[in-house]
Order: sequence, then C-alpha cells, then structure tokens
Amino acid sequence: MNIDPGLSSRNGVRSNVSIRLTKLFLITLVLAITSGGATTNNPKDPFEGYNRAMFKFNDTVDEVALTPAAKVYQTVLPSFVQTGVGNFFGNLADVWTAANNFMQGKVENGISDVMRVAVNSTLGLGGLLDIGADAGLHKHKEDFGQTLGVWGVKAGPYIVLPIFGSYTMREALVFPIDIRADPWAYKYPVRWRNVGTALRMVDRRATLLGASNLIEEAALDRYAFIRDAYMQRRDSLVNDGEAPYSNGEDSKSSDPSKDAPKEKAIESPPSSSAEPELIPSVSSDIAFKQLVADIGALQMDVIPVQPTEQPKEETHDQTE
Repeated sequence: MNIDPGLSSRNGVRSNVSIRLTKLFLITLVLAITSGGATTNNPKDPFEGYNRAMFKFNDTVDEVALTPAAKVYQTVLPSFVQTGVGNFFGNLADVWTAANNFMQGKVENGISDVMRVAVNSTLGLGGLLDIGADAGLHKHKEDFGQTLGVWGVKAGPYIVLPIFGSYTMREALVFPIDIRADPWAYKYPVRWRNVGTALRMVDRRATLLGASNLIEEAALDRYAFIRDAYMQRRDSLVNDGEAPYSNGEDSKSSDPSKDAPKEKAIESPPSSSAEPELIPSVSSDIAFKQLVADIGALQMDVIPVQPTEQPKEETHDQTE
C-alpha cells in the first residue's frame, strides 16, 4: 500500500507547529515569571511587568504593520467585498463554534450553528453571504477556552503573548487546539492559505479601527483598560454573553442603600461632559467592551490560526 508523501509531510509540519507553539508558550511563561511576577498586587495580573512590556511590543507591531494595512483595505475595497470576506471566514469559524457548543451541552445552539454552516456554504455562495442570519440562525462565538470555562476550569491570570496578544492562562494553554480546529489551517496549496491568512487578519483589524480611536481618547491607561475589558469579556462569553455584567449589576443592586449613589454617579451628566458623547456609559456598555476586548484579542480569531500555519506551509512548499 502506497502512502501519500504529501500527506505525511503535512502531518509532520502540523506536529512541528504544535511543538513550536508549546515552546513559545513555555518561554513566554518563564519570561513572565522572571520579569514580572512581583510587580503587582493584582491577583488577576501577577505578570503585569512582563505583560506591559509585551503589550507595548504588540502595540508597535500593530501600529507599524496592521493598522496601515487595515486603513488601506478599508479605503480601497468596496464595503460589500469587505462584508463578503468577513462572512467567509466567519462561516469557517462557525464549524468549531458548533463543536464547542455541543461539548458545552448547548445542543440547540450547536444544531443552529451546523445549519448556519450548511445554509451559508450552499445558498450563501461558500459563506460569502450570511443567508443564515436572514433565516433567523443567529451567530454564536465559542472556542475551547470557553468550553473549559463551562466545564469549571478557572481562567487563571492574564497574560500577553508576543504577537498573539491577550489571553487568560486557560486560553493560552489550549490555543493550539483552536488553531488545529480551524478549517483554514488545512487549506492547500500553501500560498493560498497564506494569502487568506493576511486577508483575514487585515479584514479583522479593519473592523476594529473605530474602537481603537475610542480607546485612545477614552483610556488614560490603555493597557489596564484593555486588560480589564478583555477579562470581563471572556467571563461574559463563558457565561453566555451578558451574564457576568448582569450578575455584577444584580449583586450591586442587592443593597440599594449602597448602590443607589453609585448608579447615580455613573449616569449623572456632571461626571463628564465629553465622554458620554464619545462613549456612552463606558463602564457598562457591553458592546463597547466587546470592541475593546477584541482589540486585545485580535489574534485570537485570526493570528493563532494563520501565521502559525505560514511557517509550516513555507516549509512544506520547500519540501515540495
């Protein structure tokens, strides 16, 4: 029986990528512990010294490379093309979302996701059109880190990985699984996967340009602002959307004598004359927090899959 040498080579490359990612995480963890482990009293961010340095590095990469490319992309391409690109890669992501919904016991959502993929992949021209949304099949967003959270695994401390961006320790430990589960990671020939990787990354960044501007003007400490929003957003996703926010509000309102003044302070115009127009209710606006969190976790949807595949694919091309 003949064995396809190409298949064997691909499997070997994928194995090498997983090993490299594991090494990257271990090196990052060692650096975090040795350089930033004793710089903060925040139990959710014990590696703040390291994280701030890596945040600055990632910010520089974004400023020099991603943001300029995203602005050109947004200016040159018609909006319907940009929508089609987002829909296409969103349709691919729905496959892993469906699997995670089933693993979390959300059978109804899992079935809905499977139907979304089926409808959008056929009637939606390979996912370019989101026919499923028009049919009432709402989009969900699940990953294996969320699945572990539903299973009771604690998020752990916040950590910023080089290039890959914001993670909790729980997500960082399992993000190679999310990488291998993305259908685009198996796209061949390699050159088309790499083109798709770049397009996916730039498209995702383009959707967040507005949020970047808001953060620049709204946050005195961008690192802390993005970190807190990211952590809250991850908790929110594990608890099905708005649960952490509503729970927090409920817990505050359980003692009206204590919480009533706080609510008035947040809502009262004198707190700021400019901020309400810029970002309505920053402290409680879930949509805005999601945008902020997505800035910090931009790589979670895009970079972990494609760039990790690019080196392996280039190696594969060389072998071919």
